[in-house]
Amino acid sequence: MATVLITGASSGLGAEFAWQLATARHDLVIVARSRDRLDELATSIRSAAGVSVEVLAADLGVESDLERVATRLADASSPISLLVNNAGYGSGRSFLANDWATEKAMIDVMVTAPARLAHAALPGMVARGHGAILNVSSVAAHLANSTYAAHKRWLLDFTHALAGTLAGTGVSASVVIPGLTRTRFHDSPELSHYHDAFPSAAWLSPEDVVTAALAGLRRRTVVVTPSARYRVVGVVARSVPRSVTRRTSAVRRRGRE
Repeated sequence: MATVLITGASSGLGAEFAWQLATARHDLVIVARSRDRLDELATSIRSAAGVSVEVLAADLGVESDLERVATRLADASSPISLLVNNAGYGSGRSFLANDWATEKAMIDVMVTAPARLAHAALPGMVARGHGAILNVSSVAAHLANSTYAAHKRWLLDFTHALAGTLAGTGVSASVVIPGLTRTRFHDSPELSHYHDAFPSAAWLSPEDVVTAALAGLRRRTVVVTPSARYRVVGVVARSVPRSVTRRTSAVRRRGRE
């Protein structure tokens, strides 16, 4: 039975990854800041799916916590076969409106942590000749309108780089690019306006996103976009000049003033 480590597992897509992978009979290591939420999720999954669930409370923006997770990934006595880099968040504010501590924290969680954790997990996976990294990006990766979009773009490019590096090793790298998804991500005051700004048809369910991501992972697809309409959005966004997508951040900011 393979063991999967999932970051940002206490809610949203992370919790859905945990449930679907547990249902497929994978043991889990679930990682998030809130031990209470992790313990609650672990108890439910153990009872319903009968798999082992290890709880690892850690803030990936804190170096010592990040290193604890990296150490777990490198533990050859209890190997991890799949790393799901899911942890992430958005501030809903522009680069100029945020203080540096806020911007650095986002970089630490969405850029530094996925790189560090992949670097810890991959040597063992390559030595064993099997394993996978699954990164969770966003349709925002195709835009140039926020630092959140820049971080998600980095995850997309990082996955492409990993996929090339891992060719022939038996280990794969995939990235899922969901669009708007009904999770707690948009519940903060800074992001709640998205609920009214986009029609119901624009929103995806966590179940559909995770199902598509895991199906793509099994096929060793490098880039997985779990919706036909968002595949179209990606094609259009890539064809639009960056000067146009950059202006969307200014329009969005003025709309909230």
